[in-house]
Amino acid sequence: MKGGDSPVGLLHYVRLARRNWPLILLALIISVAAALVVTMNTPPKYVASTSMLVSGHDREGSLSTAYQAGVLSAQRVKSYANLLTSRRVVSQITGEEDVERLQSNITAEAIPDTVLLRATVTDTDAARAARLANALGATFTRLISQLERPTPKSRATIKVTVVDQADVPKKPVSPRPLVNLALALVIGLSVGVGSLVLRDYLDTTIKTSEVLQDATKSSILGIIGYERAARRHPLIIRNDGRSSRSEAFRALRTNLQFIGVDRQPKSLVVTSCLPGEGKSSISANLAITLAQAGWRVILVDGDLRRPRIPSYLGIEGATGLTDVLIDKTRLKDVIQTWGQPGLSVLPSGQIPPNPSELLGSEGMRAVLGELVDSYDMVIIDAPPLLPVTDAVALAALCDGALLVARYGKTRREHIARAAGMLSSINARVVGTVLNFVPAKTNRHYGYDYDYDTEAKAKVKTPVNA
Repeated sequence: MKGGDSPVGLLHYVRLARRNWPLILLALIISVAAALVVTMNTPPKYVASTSMLVSGHDREGSLSTAYQAGVLSAQRVKSYANLLTSRRVVSQITGEEDVERLQSNITAEAIPDTVLLRATVTDTDAARAARLANALGATFTRLISQLERPTPKSRATIKVTVVDQADVPKKPVSPRPLVNLALALVIGLSVGVGSLVLRDYLDTTIKTSEVLQDATKSSILGIIGYERAARRHPLIIRNDGRSSRSEAFRALRTNLQFIGVDRQPKSLVVTSCLPGEGKSSISANLAITLAQAGWRVILVDGDLRRPRIPSYLGIEGATGLTDVLIDKTRLKDVIQTWGQPGLSVLPSGQIPPNPSELLGSEGMRAVLGELVDSYDMVIIDAPPLLPVTDAVALAALCDGALLVARYGKTRREHIARAAGMLSSINARVVGTVLNFVPAKTNRHYGYDYDYDTEAKAKVKTPVNA
């Protein structure tokens, strides 16, 4: 759920609009520009109106006959409204070729609860609109006088009289620039905000820690912010570890230490739903952070399909875990030491044809038991869960699993399915990590320290200050 009408929901949509204000502004600009173009290209239209009274002829002058004449007049009014726009009437005030065009520009109505008719003519020329309206009134009165005679020489039973002549309109009724502009602003704002709300409703990617926690039913251990330089320099050792990203990994380390005092995991599988969500960089940096705190840590590249750890750490990965599992070499001979204070690394080795079988074998269980006895923490970088079953096999052997989700890419249904796969084998999900969180969003989750600003301030500080 995204909040409904609750204050949290309203705050969500306010933040959504604030993050995407360029899209709303673009919608407003397009709608206003369209309104201006339409207004400039719409010819002005003028409206002229004339009013007519329908009355019955009272021959005797008595009250009853006057009443009957009034009833007859009221009955005729509605029919006359339709007759006003008929071809017979219109053809008498314009040329034969313009009858249909003029008919579409004439509206006639019977004013409710009266015996009055109102005829309105719309035209691009103000004087012509008034002239046509007056001509329509005069023509119609003559026509009714002819139609309502029982005999050619008798007096008409119904009479139509023009009571208001049409005046030349001074202002056009359209276009109306201010109305068009206001309507354009309303439409642009509605389209912009509506498209954002619809996109947000249809977007099932993980963008908040609450959604991630609800999908996995596990706690959030870390929120790693996005840094532009992280693609070229994925490790946190750059700038002596003084960055907001380094601080986020130290917070992850702290949270990992307190997830279970009685069941502190000594072997941890780090995995994700799909490739490209940053699980290898999380594994490497978490191992480095733990080693910096004095832990005896070994980082195992358990991705026997697409190993990434050697490229991250700049080490040789031709021999490693695969060679140990097929009894080609001894475990201690392929473990490498990297950096300071000495992080142990076990590369994946050669890519085998049967990774899942190797990772779920008794040999892997024996290797893992030996590593757990020798180190405080064994971190295994495993393949993604949904494409292959390698991570499931490893999670069944380890004390816990850490699920990595990428902000704006990992979908809720994917992360829920991944958590369900681990739960089906009774694997313990110790927590989740939300990776690649934008800087502005990341500030909502807690304290954000600008190390770059501090570094610049130190450079500019005088020596004798």
